[in-house]
Amino acid sequence: MDVVDPRGHGSFAARFDIVDFGPLVIGDLSCGADVRMSFGELGAYHVNAPLSGTMEMRQGGGPAVHASAREALLLDPSGDTFLDRWSGDGRILSVKVGAAELRERLESLLGRAPQGGLVFRPRLDISRGPGLGWVRFARRVAAEALGGDGIAHHELVARPLQEALLNGLLLAAEHPWRDELAHPGGPRRPAPVKRAMDAVRERPEHPFTTSELAAHARVSVRRLQESFRECVGMSPMAYVREVRLDRVREELRAAEPDEVSVSEVAWRWGFAHQGRFAARYREKFGESPSRTLRTAP
Repeated sequence: MDVVDPRGHGSFAARFDIVDFGPLVIGDLSCGADVRMSFGELGAYHVNAPLSGTMEMRQGGGPAVHASAREALLLDPSGDTFLDRWSGDGRILSVKVGAAELRERLESLLGRAPQGGLVFRPRLDISRGPGLGWVRFARRVAAEALGGDGIAHHELVARPLQEALLNGLLLAAEHPWRDELAHPGGPRRPAPVKRAMDAVRERPEHPFTTSELAAHARVSVRRLQESFRECVGMSPMAYVREVRLDRVREELRAAEPDEVSVSEVAWRWGFAHQGRFAARYREKFGESPSRTLRTAP
């Protein structure tokens, strides 16, 4: 946050009730006076749902988008972000959602790695339907989690709730795969594809070739390639690279910035061309690999 600017006659009295809930951070926020703020890249998806009052925000050079008790804002991880006005009577349900975790949840629900970045329509209808249901659910979860020692923090309860919140957002917000999620029932992956994918996930560091994966799958190379394109949306070796990108991110998030370099980790996972690696990483996770390393806990 670079600027806080009280602009009305109200008394500035910020109250931020925030709970860290695995891949999500949920907050009940209010300021008591009109304010404006500026941010850099957010590094995660953010849902801002006014419970009262209004907000006006811009991101990445795009036009201003308004939020009210009927329509929330859904912000992308990348692009400088500006809060032009947050009305003094505004109380906001704010949910920060990890970009990698949300994409992994989408991949799990689809049964394949989605092609392209996960980009949402910035407006989310919260006056009715899935949007309203998701906001109500997030508020109930936050209220229980803010209780301190409540059952929401127990692992047996927390993980299903976290997954349900990610699932619900993917069903409520508009993005290229929403209809497919809302109307499931397509054919299941054939066994050869599953065998090849399991082999990759078990040993992502192994120098797989398409021929070796075909042997794992017990089909011809051509049949494996055709099945992957039909069921996964990419070639077998592209899938290997996607899994390795996930492992790069895991390693960067767990590392100390002064212990490793991005190029060192990328090389270890088979990414020799740093420019292409960085571009694909940013497309998939919504931030640069160096930012992941800098913000690692």
